[in-house]
Amino acid sequence: MSLRPWRDIARRQSRQIMVGNVAVGGDAPVTVQTMTNTPTSDVRATVDQIRRCEEAGADIIRVSCPDKESTAGLRQIVRAARVPIVADIHFHYARALEAADAGAACLRINPGNIGSSERVAEVVRAAKANGCAIRIGVNAGSLERDLLEKYGEPCPE
Repeated sequence: MSLRPWRDIARRQSRQIMVGNVAVGGDAPVTVQTMTNTPTSDVRATVDQIRRCEEAGADIIRVSCPDKESTAGLRQIVRAARVPIVADIHFHYARALEAADAGAACLRINPGNIGSSERVAEVVRAAKANGCAIRIGVNAGSLERDLLEKYGEPCPE
């Protein structure tokens, strides 16, 4: 037992990946990620908020990309940011393709919301072609009812 047991963090072993120039997972230091709450289509407001997050110490910043207007401004946002930008993709796979092309360092997708396996494969190809990581995110609101009934609640299984 250490002198400061609250600092003894047992981390799950994982493979290290890069989100832009920031190492995540493996033995990399824990990183701070935050998300903007501005409409991403409002480039100026989003960049202003990103600046404040960077100054506060954020390592990675996620922005919402629910529509074409949001991904249209993403290239400017990525260029202005000093930290990697993660594009949070909601329901339309085309937004993921646009975000990868715009320079997002990572795509946060829920494959169940993207559509067919062909569309998911298209997103993976776009990410590879643009050197873009993919974060799979699933939440209870997007789980199928039979899975919730089987497991009782969201869980890794």
